Amino acid sequence: MKNCIAPTRLGLAFTTRCTRTSRMKWTGVSRWPLITANRSMPDVFAKAKRSEVMSRIRGRGNKDTELALAKLLRRHGITGWRRNQSVFGKPDFIFPKLKLAVFVDGCFWHACPKHTTKPKNNRAFWQRKFSANKKRDQLVNRTLRRMGWHILRIWEHELAKKNQSRLVGRIRRAVD
Repeated sequence: MKNCIAPTRLGLAFTTRCTRTSRMKWTGVSRWPLITANRSMPDVFAKAKRSEVMSRIRGRGNKDTELALAKLLRRHGITGWRRNQSVFGKPDFIFPKLKLAVFVDGCFWHACPKHTTKPKNNRAFWQRKFSANKKRDQLVNRTLRRMGWHILRIWEHELAKKNQSRLVGRIRRAVD
C-alpha cells in the first residue's frame, strides 16, 4: 500500500495506510487547511477541550503514584497506614499512630529537580503554577511539623522498579 496524506480533524496527516483508497496520491496541493508548526498553541485540543480534559484530572487515586505506593506498602508488609484522612494538606497516606504524613509528589506538578519539564508555551502561567505548588508544599510541611507530625515526601520517579528497594528502606526507617 502506498503512503498518502489523509484528512483528520486537525488537518492533514501523513500515513502509511491510506484510509480512502490505495490509489490516492499526494500532489502537493491540499483541499484541507494545513496546521502550521509555529502556531501559538501547539496542542492537539482546542482551548475548551483542553480545559475539559484538565478538569477531569483528580488529586486522588492516581495509578502511577498513590496506588503504586499502596501496592508497594502491601507487598512489603508495611502496615498501619490509612488513605483519604482529613489531615491538613491532604497527605496521600498517613500513619496515625506515628503521626507520619506521606506525600507522593508528581515530578511534573511539583517540579522535581531531576525530571521536571517546563512547558514552552504560556511560561509565565506555568512559572506561577509551579512556584505556588512549591510554596504550598512548604506551608503544609511547616504546619504539620508544628502540629507534631513527621513528613515523608516521595517523588514519582522513586516508585520506579529500579528505585523501590531504596524507597522501601526510607519508608521503613520513617516507620520504625
